[in-house]
Amino acid sequence: MIFYFLLVKICVQRQWMINLDNKMILNRVKFLILFILLIPSVIIYILIFIYFIKHRRSLLKTLQNQALLILILVNFIQASYDLPMVIHFYYFGRVKPSTSVYCTLWTFFQYTLTVSNEFLMATISIQRHILIFNSHLLHIRIKRFFLYYFPLVLCIIYPMFLYLSLVVIYPCDDTQWNFTLNVCGFADCFLMYNRILSAVDWTVNGGLPVIVITIANISLVIRVVWQKHRRQQIISWQRQRHMTLQLLSISCLYMISWFPNTIFAIIYHITESNVVTRIQSNYIYELLYLACLFIPWVIIGMLPGFKKWILQKLHQQSMIHNTVTPTRMRLTLTR
Repeated sequence: MIFYFLLVKICVQRQWMINLDNKMILNRVKFLILFILLIPSVIIYILIFIYFIKHRRSLLKTLQNQALLILILVNFIQASYDLPMVIHFYYFGRVKPSTSVYCTLWTFFQYTLTVSNEFLMATISIQRHILIFNSHLLHIRIKRFFLYYFPLVLCIIYPMFLYLSLVVIYPCDDTQWNFTLNVCGFADCFLMYNRILSAVDWTVNGGLPVIVITIANISLVIRVVWQKHRRQQIISWQRQRHMTLQLLSISCLYMISWFPNTIFAIIYHITESNVVTRIQSNYIYELLYLACLFIPWVIIGMLPGFKKWILQKLHQQSMIHNTVTPTRMRLTLTR
C-alpha cells in the first residue's frame, strides 16, 4: 500500500513537471512571436504619425482620416504600453511585480484599451454608411458633431469610466489574483464574484461590438453592390469602392482577432468547461493582439502617397550617402 501511494505521488509529480515544461515552452514561443511582431509594428506606427504630421492639412480634411487617426492612436497605445507587459509576463513566466496594485492597473488598461478599440471599429463601421450614402448630413455642424465626433469621443470615455468603477473602485480584498497567468488571470472581483455584471460586461462590451462590426460591413457591401447595380450613384463608384475596401480590410482584421475568442466565450458560458477555458487562455486569447500588431501594415496601404513618401526619403538618404563618399575620396587624392 505504501509502495502504491509512493508510485502515485511520483506519477503526479512527473505529470506536473511535464505540464510545467510544456507551459514554459508555450510561454517562450508566445514571447518570441509577439516580440518579433511588435518591433516592426511600432516602427510603422511612428512612420505613420510622422506622415500624418507632415501632411496634416490634406489628410485631416477628410472625416474618415480623422477617425482612422484616433483608431491608430488607441492601437498604438495598446501596442506600446499593454503588449510589452504581456511580453514581459511570457518572458519570466509569471507576473512581475507580483502585487495587487500592478494587477489592478494592468487589467484596467487592458479592458479600457481593448473595449475602446472594439467600440471604435464598430462606430467607424456604422459611420462609413453615412459617409458613403448620406454624406450631406455631415455638412451641418451640429449634425456632424452628434453623428460623427460625439460617438468617437464616447468610445474613449465610456470604457475608461466604466472600468475605473468596475476594476479600480469596485470593493475587493485583492487576494484573488493569480500571478502565474497572463493579465493576473483576469481575476477582477466583479468578474469573479458578480455573475450578472460579468455577463453584462461580456455581452455589451465584448460580443455586441463584434456583431455590429460584422453586420455593418456585410450590409455596407450589399448596399454598395446594389447601388452600383442600379447605377444611381450620388457619388462616384471609384470613391465608394475605395472607402468600402478601406473599411473591409481593417474590419476583417478585427473579426479574425475577435471571432475565435467570442465563440469560445459563448461555449464557456453554455458549458462552463475548464477545458474550454484552458484552450482559450493557452492558444486563442493572444489573437486579440493581432489588431494592434497588424493594423499599421493595413493602414500604410490605405494612406494616399505614403509609399511614395517613404521611397522619396530613402532616395534622399541614398543621394546624401552617394554625394558624401566621392567628396571624401577626392580630398584623399588631393592630399
